[in-house]
Amino acid sequence: MSENLARRRFLASGGAASALATGQILIGPALLGQDGALAAVRAHGGAPLPHGLFTLGVASGDPLPDGFVLWTRLAPRPADGGGMPDRRVAVRWQVAEDERFRHVRAHGVEVALPERGHAVHVEVGGLRPDREYFYRFRVGREISPVGRSRTAPSRGAVNKRLRFAFASCQNWQDGYYTAYRHLADEDLAFVAFLGDYIYESVPRTDTVRSHEGADEPYTLVQYRNRHAQYKTDADLQAAHAAFPWIATWDDHEVDNNWADEIPQDPADQSHDRFLARRAAAFRAYYEHMPLRRAARPQGIDMRLHRRLGFGRLATVHVLDTRQYRSDQPDTLAEANDPSRTMTGAAQEKWLVDGMSHAGSRWNLLANQVMWASNDRKAGPEQVFDFDNWDGYRAQRRRMLEFFGSGRAANPVVLTGDRHATWVCDLRPDFDDPKSPVVGAEITGTSITSGGDSDPVAFHRAYDPIMAESPHWKYIGNRRGYVVCDVSPARLLASLRIVGTVWTPGDTTITTAARFEVEAGRPGVTVADELPPADERRSLAAAPRHYKVDDDQF
Repeated sequence: MSENLARRRFLASGGAASALATGQILIGPALLGQDGALAAVRAHGGAPLPHGLFTLGVASGDPLPDGFVLWTRLAPRPADGGGMPDRRVAVRWQVAEDERFRHVRAHGVEVALPERGHAVHVEVGGLRPDREYFYRFRVGREISPVGRSRTAPSRGAVNKRLRFAFASCQNWQDGYYTAYRHLADEDLAFVAFLGDYIYESVPRTDTVRSHEGADEPYTLVQYRNRHAQYKTDADLQAAHAAFPWIATWDDHEVDNNWADEIPQDPADQSHDRFLARRAAAFRAYYEHMPLRRAARPQGIDMRLHRRLGFGRLATVHVLDTRQYRSDQPDTLAEANDPSRTMTGAAQEKWLVDGMSHAGSRWNLLANQVMWASNDRKAGPEQVFDFDNWDGYRAQRRRMLEFFGSGRAANPVVLTGDRHATWVCDLRPDFDDPKSPVVGAEITGTSITSGGDSDPVAFHRAYDPIMAESPHWKYIGNRRGYVVCDVSPARLLASLRIVGTVWTPGDTTITTAARFEVEAGRPGVTVADELPPADERRSLAAAPRHYKVDDDQF
C-alpha cells in the first residue's frame, strides 16, 4: 500500500482522531490549551455541552493558492434539530503540515452560533501554494476527525498536471455511497460536486434506506435535518475529509425542477410560500457546505457562481443554472425564444468575460444540466427534456458560438444531473451536421440516484437514438464518478463505476471507459472502454428489491 493511500485510509477511518483521544499523537498547545478552551466555552454559556459534537465529520473547500475553507457543524443529534443548546460555542481549529500536527501552520477560534445551526466556516489564509495540509477542530475535550486539504497552485505557476474528480446526484434513498469509499482512496487535488447533494423527496419504505422526517422539507429545521442525515454517512464523510470540494447545487437541494422564483408545482405552492422555502433551503445548504462567506445567503439570494484558478493550467468556472433561469418552456417554439435564459444576463457576461481572460490552458465549467442536445425518442419525432439546455436554445447557441470564436481556450463542460454518462461533442447547431465542433461535454453518472441500473434496458432505449445523434460519443448508466487528468496537451477523463449501490459492504470499482480531449482540437474521443458484454451486463436478472426516486428515466 502506498504511503498516500495508507494515510488517506487512516484519516478517513478517523484514526488520527482516535489516536488523539488516547494520547498517541503530540498535542499542540494552540489547539489543546485546556484552561483557555474551557474559559472560552464558559464565556459563551454555562452548562456542559452534550457529547458527540462532531457526528457530521469535517470538510474543506474552494482552494486558493494561500488557503481554503474549513467546515464542521456541531450536531450531537443530527437529524433531530442538531441537539445543541441555544448558546454560542467556541470552536478551536488547527492546520498543520503533517497529520500528527507536529508542524502547525495556522490556528484560531471560531464561534458556532445557534442561529446558524452551530455550523463553522473558517477561511484559512497564509499557507503555501500547491501543498497538502491537515486540519481538525476541538470543543472542550472533544476532538473532530482529521481532514486533509490542499491549496491551489499559485496564479502564475507553470504547472504540468492537475488531477481531480467530479460527481453528482446522491439520493440517500436510492443506494449506499459505495462510490465515495473508492473515491476517498484516489489521488486528487479536489472534488467538484455538480448538484443534487440532497433530495427533497418524501420518505419511502420500499427504497434501500429511508429519508428522515414525514414529508418533503419546507422549513429551515427540516432542511437542516435532511442535510444532516446525508452527512452522517461514513463514506461521504471520508470523501469530504480526503480532499477539498468545489460544490454547486442543482434542483433537489430546494425543489425538483425549480426555476428562479417558480416551484415545480406553482398550483400547490404559493409564490410567498416557495420563497420562504427557498430561503430556508439556501440557509441549510450554506450551513452544511464548505463555502466562503461571500456565498452566505441573504434571504432568497445566494451568490454561488464563482471562479477558481489552478496555475496556468486550468480555470474552473462554477455555474448556477437554477437561481436566475427563466421558467422551463413547454414547446420547442418556446425553447427557441431568444429572451429565455438559463443563467441570467449577469452570470452569462461573467462567464464570457472570465473565460476570455482566464489566462489558462483549459477552461473547465462545473455545470449542472446537459448542454448537448439530447433527444429522448428514436425516429423522426423529437422529444426533449426542457429542464436542460435543450429548453434554452438561443442562449446555448450564443454561448457555443462564443466557444468557437477562439476567445476561450479549450472549453470543456463537466455536467451532472442525468444519472447516466453522456460524452458529447458540442456544436452551435446540433441539427446541422456541418455545424463546427467547438467544445466537449462530459456528463457524469450519479453516485446513487437511480439505484442499481439495468444497462441492457438503457442501451435498448438509447442506442437507436445514439445512431441518430452523431455528437454523442459514449453513453452508459452505471453508478460512480469521473476522474480527470489534465496536462497542457490533453484532458483524460476516466469513468469509474461501482459494482452495486444496493449493498453497503465492500464493492468493486472499475474504469468503464476513458475519454480524451486534445488541447487545441475541439471535441472528445473515446480512448478505450470495457467490452460491451461487460459494461452492459444486465443487473435486471438479479432480484430488484427496491424502488428508486429516479426522475430522469
